[in-house]
Amino acid sequence: MSGAPPVVAILNSNDDAVEMLRTLLESEGMVAVSAHVSAMRRGHFDFSGFISEHDPQVVIYDIVPPYDRSWTFFLHLKAMPTMAGRRFVLTSTNPQRVLEVAGRDQEVFEIIGQPYDLQVIADAVKRGVAGG
Repeated sequence: MSGAPPVVAILNSNDDAVEMLRTLLESEGMVAVSAHVSAMRRGHFDFSGFISEHDPQVVIYDIVPPYDRSWTFFLHLKAMPTMAGRRFVLTSTNPQRVLEVAGRDQEVFEIIGQPYDLQVIADAVKRGVAGG
């Protein structure tokens, strides 16, 4: 990676998970920024402003139960004009259930289950930064 380090947004409501992912990404030479999904859902967070300010190449989003509601919220975020062209890495406690809810959405970049394999997450983010 040359030039400025890539920026990755972590969208999660678990502080431990955010810190774990931040440490991982920073150890890989990336800049990690984060936002709590619960605050976003309640309208207590300017998500468009956050994306415009930080301009992340990749977004890590945690799909949580109830999966259908979490997936619908993800689709809402993904459809925002400020999200155009960004890659996504999804995490979930139950990736199989997320796939059932998601159907055949081809824009999902990765879905990684827990317990997290940090190297799998790092590799998925690197692929997202590289555009593939």
